[in-house]
Amino acid sequence: MKSKIVIITGLIILTVFLILRPYYLFLTQKLKISPLKVLISKDSLKTFDNQVNIAALGIPGGNHDGPNLSDSIIVANYNFKSSQLTTISIPRDIWSDTLRDKINTAYAYGEGKMTGGGLKLARAEISTIIGQPIHYAVVIDFSKFEQLIDFLGGIDIQVNHSFTDKKFPIPGKENDDCGGEDPEYQCRYETISFKKGLMTMDGKTALKFVRSRNAEGVEGNDFARESRQQKVIDALEKKLTSSIKKANLAKIDTTYQYLNQLVSRDITNQQLAIIGKNIIFNQIFGHHLSKKQTTLSEDFFEVPPYYLYDGKYVLIPKDKDFAAIHQFINCQINNGTHCKND
Repeated sequence: MKSKIVIITGLIILTVFLILRPYYLFLTQKLKISPLKVLISKDSLKTFDNQVNIAALGIPGGNHDGPNLSDSIIVANYNFKSSQLTTISIPRDIWSDTLRDKINTAYAYGEGKMTGGGLKLARAEISTIIGQPIHYAVVIDFSKFEQLIDFLGGIDIQVNHSFTDKKFPIPGKENDDCGGEDPEYQCRYETISFKKGLMTMDGKTALKFVRSRNAEGVEGNDFARESRQQKVIDALEKKLTSSIKKANLAKIDTTYQYLNQLVSRDITNQQLAIIGKNIIFNQIFGHHLSKKQTTLSEDFFEVPPYYLYDGKYVLIPKDKDFAAIHQFINCQINNGTHCKND
């Protein structure tokens, strides 16, 4: 009887080993993650007041005009104690006195000076705006973004308002002279439209949804655009999580390859795993991950005369400094209930 128990136990252990071994090798060899170090330490992760801030920049990439300009800027704050994840959308047109240009040029200027300089300069500039240290930065190449969404089978988006954009730029036609017969250069654009309601989007459609900036009505400003960007990020996160939970190692591996192609970053897989460990452990002890989305609304800003800023449309703080914004963001990430948004 004892021998049978030993044999059965041995077979169970062997089976578990054979099942888990490929995943262990994927973690250690492909992702370069040490499970032991993840479990016992978070020393390799930069934090401040038990929080970590990661800036995510979306760039057009490819053959677009200004391929390294940041179309979207979002800061993700994770609080290790409360297990709260707060995402903050930053308007791309905020003026930077240091750059003497819009904030969305930081990555492009930094990268133009040296490889990797874009992440460093973008972190510094965004930190000035939000009044929080930016520990890491991630750059997402939108020109490769659609490939990942298509691989995952599309994403589901709740469109809040129907809208039409008659001037959505066609890639590669930015400088088309339209045969010299069209002073408005209509050949450079296509008309796109979205209807209110739940919509399953493929990669190309999702990319148009987040990049549209000339829509008619309430969706025609950058603040509405930032809200759409957060919707797509949330939907993509849900699809990625669902895919990973199915524990199909081949698909997980391919998904990781797609992610690696479209992302540049200065945060390692080991550091991301430490954040993931904290989220999982908090859930085990009853502290489920809570999510909060916020934007820096137009109430914080004013549009100054163009001639004072090289003829550009820019946003500057109403109070001439970022103190009110710093206070608002600090209130948001510390789960305040009456955060003043003006």
